[in-house]
Amino acid sequence: MTKTPIILDCDTGVDDAIAIMLANKVENFDLRAVTTVAGNVPLGKTTPNTLRVLELIEADIPVYKGAHKPMFHDLVTAEQVHGSDGLGGIDLPLTRTAVDDYCAWDAIYREAKLCQGTLEVITVGPLTNLGMAFTKYRELPDLIKRIVIMGGSATGGNITPAAEFNVYVDPEAADIVFCSGVPVYMCGLEVTNMAYYTADDLEQVAALGSKPAVFFRDVAQKILSYSLNHGSPGICMHDPLTVLYASNDSYFTTHHVGIRVETKGMLTRGKTVTDLYSDKKMAHNAYIVTDVDRDVFQERVYELMAKY
Repeated sequence: MTKTPIILDCDTGVDDAIAIMLANKVENFDLRAVTTVAGNVPLGKTTPNTLRVLELIEADIPVYKGAHKPMFHDLVTAEQVHGSDGLGGIDLPLTRTAVDDYCAWDAIYREAKLCQGTLEVITVGPLTNLGMAFTKYRELPDLIKRIVIMGGSATGGNITPAAEFNVYVDPEAADIVFCSGVPVYMCGLEVTNMAYYTADDLEQVAALGSKPAVFFRDVAQKILSYSLNHGSPGICMHDPLTVLYASNDSYFTTHHVGIRVETKGMLTRGKTVTDLYSDKKMAHNAYIVTDVDRDVFQERVYELMAKY
C-alpha cells in the first residue's frame, strides 16, 4: 500500500487527542510529524498534551512546537470546554519533554520539500502555523498536495453566531490558507456536529479494554457533560471526523465551492463566507464537507481503536 505523507497540526485538547490516536492507526497514513499551536489551551499546554498522548499510544513521532498566539490578535482559548489543562482533567504521564528544534512552519516546509508535492496537512486547530508557513515560504503552495481542516461553517458558528472557534481564533491565517492556491477541504460544523458520541458510544469504545480506549472515554467526559447541558445528544467528534475524512472520503458528501474568511467585521469576524447556498458564485478555491454516514464513521473509529 502506498501511504500518504501526513502532518497533523493541532491544539491538543480533548478531540485533538482522539484525532491523534486515530491518525496513528490509519493504514494509508505515513504520519511524519505532529505540529502544535495555541488554541483550545495555550501552547504551553497543547505541546505537552501532544507528547502525553503520543506516549500513551507508544508512538515515536516528531513533535514541532508552533505559534503561541494568532498572527495579529490576542489568543482566545476554549478552556471552559476542554478544561484548564486541555484534557478534561485527565492526568497522563509525561516523560518525553523535549521537542525537535525546528518550529512548526519550518518543519512543514522541510517535510513538504522532502515529499516532493505529495504531502497532505490535516489541521484541527487555529491555522496560525500554516499562515506563518505560507507567509515565510512563497513556494510552499506548490509543495503541498492538499489541506484538510476542521474549521468554519457555511451557516452558523459555535463561539459567536457567525464564527466557528478555530477560524475565529486566527481569521487572517485562515484566509491566507484559503487563498494559498492549495486545495482546501473544510470539515465545518455542518458535518462535524453530525459525528457525535453518546455516553453509550463512549462506553463501547472503552470496553475494548486498552489504555488508549479507556482514555478515549475518560477524556471525553467533561465535554460530554458540557454538550448535554447545551442540548447536544453527545460530544461532537470534530477533529476525529476530519482525520477520517482525510483518510477516506467515500462516506461523506463534498461540494466544490468558494470560501473566504471575514477578518474585519465587528459581528462577523471569523465567518467563513461560502457560495454553497448562493446563486452568486465565487471563484471555487476550496471544498466543503456537508454530510457523513454516522454509522460508518462510528464503525471506523471503533475499528481503529481496536488496533490498540
